[in-house]
Amino acid sequence: MKNESQSTALTRQRSTAVRGTVVKGVMVGWMLIQSILMSTPAISQTRDSLSYSELLKKIDAGEVAKVEIDEAQRVAKVRLEGKTKDAPIDVQILDRNPELIERLRSRNVDFDSQPTSDNSLVLGLVANLLLVMLLIGGLLMILRRSSSSSSGPGQAMNFGKSRARFQMEAKTGVLFDDVAGIEEAKEELQEVVTFLKKPERFTAVGARIPKGVLLVGAPGTGKTLLAKAIAGEAGVPFFSISGSEFVEMFVGVGASRVRDLFKKAKENAPCIIFIDEIDAVGRQRGTGIGGGNDEREQTLNQLLTEMDGFEGNAGIIIIAATNRPDVLDSALLRPGRFDRQIIVDLPTYKGRLKILEVHARNKKLSDEISLDAVARRTPGFSGAELANLLNEAAILTARRRKDAITPLEIDDAIDRVIAGMERAPLMDSKRKRLIAYHEVGHAIVATLLKNHDPVQKVTLVPRGQALGITWFTPDEEQGLTSRSQILAQVTSALGGRAAEEIIFGDDEITTGASGDIQQVTSMVRQMVTRFGMSDLGNLALETSNDEVFLGRSLMPRSEYSEELAGKIDQQVQVIAQHCYTDACRLVRENRVLIDRLVDTLLDQETIEGDQFRKMVEEHRQNQSVAVGS
Repeated sequence: MKNESQSTALTRQRSTAVRGTVVKGVMVGWMLIQSILMSTPAISQTRDSLSYSELLKKIDAGEVAKVEIDEAQRVAKVRLEGKTKDAPIDVQILDRNPELIERLRSRNVDFDSQPTSDNSLVLGLVANLLLVMLLIGGLLMILRRSSSSSSGPGQAMNFGKSRARFQMEAKTGVLFDDVAGIEEAKEELQEVVTFLKKPERFTAVGARIPKGVLLVGAPGTGKTLLAKAIAGEAGVPFFSISGSEFVEMFVGVGASRVRDLFKKAKENAPCIIFIDEIDAVGRQRGTGIGGGNDEREQTLNQLLTEMDGFEGNAGIIIIAATNRPDVLDSALLRPGRFDRQIIVDLPTYKGRLKILEVHARNKKLSDEISLDAVARRTPGFSGAELANLLNEAAILTARRRKDAITPLEIDDAIDRVIAGMERAPLMDSKRKRLIAYHEVGHAIVATLLKNHDPVQKVTLVPRGQALGITWFTPDEEQGLTSRSQILAQVTSALGGRAAEEIIFGDDEITTGASGDIQQVTSMVRQMVTRFGMSDLGNLALETSNDEVFLGRSLMPRSEYSEELAGKIDQQVQVIAQHCYTDACRLVRENRVLIDRLVDTLLDQETIEGDQFRKMVEEHRQNQSVAVGS
């Protein structure tokens, strides 16, 4: 990629230099031509000069010996008596000079009329032709330089050519050993490599090589890395292109690029074509506002034809990656085009540990660091986020002038990846205390509820847009969520507002709970309309695929009546109010514990999850002892 960017920059510099040279040459030539034209009809000046009236007086006085009249240039060359050997004097005359000729005849002065040829028109025509030739020559020079650079962006005559990056030996520098955390996807793709290396093993039993493999997964899970590993393992030619590079503003250019790409691939078969972000060109046809995009749809039609048309593409395997399979056209997903759809999911604990081991190879870690503990603390992290975590830790280590990464840098890096960059601490004591009660309200309600995830950390250090943060460690293999877990999450989200109201009163509640309230509204509405977790019964009243610009209709059909809409709003309100009442009850019953936790948080600014749970457990034991005594 570095070499491609350098060559692109050089091509742009060369094109700019050529254009500048051509423009300068045209301007200089035009100035010279204009100077010639302006100087051609000019009259050579002598040291002596006469006006027309002075010439008439000298004729009357008999001082003129000879006059040569040039009517084309309207000049009279006058030779005076006694000065016939000197250069003649030029006198400007009129178009018609009957008075001058009559005076010359009456005074017997020798005169002659010799008109010169007027070549100004010819010179003007030659100048214009020369200017046109200069412009044409400069344009041809620019086009020649542009077309000679086969991979540069200035290919003025190569709109329909494929812009795919091509590697004959597929030296991607990535093998399957460099890809960790997605073992299931690797096993599926190992067969693709075997197809390319030893196709006779499968063709002998009548198996057909799959034409396409679609990698589906969240951003950062390693889809592009897998494609590079396949090319590196198979050792076959590798074409790489993004879906957005097919589509241009001119209709038909994308289809032409698809044809050119497959033509090159057939010449180098067996090979791999990798299309990243295929949803840019493969979205559903004829939907959305205005009916669709002609250029994108023609490009998709050509891609469908090349993948499964009348002509076979033996030995060509197409690998595509996307994180939005729901918007792809159904014709693109059918068997025969993309025969396999491989889910590249977020890594589990074992996968995260292997990913951390891969990215820690070139980093200096202190003996105190346990990658096992880091993997357990980062559920839900993708491979890209884990790589970024270790990189941020290394940057913090260099900034603090340490020799190796310590657990402190790992903790700060996790906080930065999750919540953003650390900001200046709060100075206002009243504001800081209110935020402390808000965050402790979240944490204490979550800790006292049986079905909530454990508290990871409570902090008053501002990060990103948040002035205080409470986050939790979700369950590792939480594929399904129960109704009690959702209600616990809703109650915990309302714990901050409950603490504000009970501790400071209704007049002192703040806007800090706006994000919590939006989250609560979304979760409760999904319970009612999508999950069937309300008194309305097991009804799916709303769907999540109603977006206009993702291949849906402009005016989606209403899925329920106005009467049912009122009942939905009522159920949402009832569930949310019930959770808020429960949160207020927990805050009131544990007011002493909350005050103690707030004092500790104001003193330390951060309470780790283990310390928080230890303080809660000590308070419970003290309460049980007091009740027993």
